[in-house]
Amino acid sequence: MVEWITTDGLTDYAEAVAFMEDRANAIHRGDAAECIWLVEHPPLYTAGTSADVADLVSPDRFPVHETRRGGQYTYHGPGQRVAYAMLDLNTRGRDVRKYVQNLEAWVIATLAQFNVTGHIRDGRVGVWVERPEKPLSLDGTVAEDKIAAIGVRLRKWVTFHGLSINVEPDLEHFSGIVPCGISEHGVTSLVDLGLPVTMEDLDSALKTSFEQVFEGQA
Repeated sequence: MVEWITTDGLTDYAEAVAFMEDRANAIHRGDAAECIWLVEHPPLYTAGTSADVADLVSPDRFPVHETRRGGQYTYHGPGQRVAYAMLDLNTRGRDVRKYVQNLEAWVIATLAQFNVTGHIRDGRVGVWVERPEKPLSLDGTVAEDKIAAIGVRLRKWVTFHGLSINVEPDLEHFSGIVPCGISEHGVTSLVDLGLPVTMEDLDSALKTSFEQVFEGQA
């Protein structure tokens, strides 16, 4: 059974990383159940293993945390749901690519419950939504904004870090970085899309979609 933990308020990022590392080790030892931890963080930027310092536009704006998850720079802050997934791929199949695909499918299935169509794009990590009401992109295609980020790390085939979905964060805070190294597309949220979605609404959808995507794999 996967344990679900929801923490109210704002969780310190360093404390979150310490918890995930301890829990991942305990899962590997067989001393703890797999875990999905739902949190919000105070405003901060994180740098993944592929981060380019040139993408940190405002280095003094918020605290910057170096992290060993995959990916580049991301923003976390109030109004954004972060779902940390500590799952044992020893029992779910040792396939990192498949695991990332499952995370993407989890986000897309969650968004679908609010009639939002999420897309995966080659060369662009995360989940995107089309914005036909905006001007066309530079390449003449429909404008797209990022609504969810994904970054993972594994230790002894136990996962940690995970994904974030924008419910109602201050989107201007993303301007302090080039999110995930992509400057030609924007960032959005469920509320920015005109949907009066609460954090509780999203949490319920995340749980339902998790069962749809991951059920039967453990």
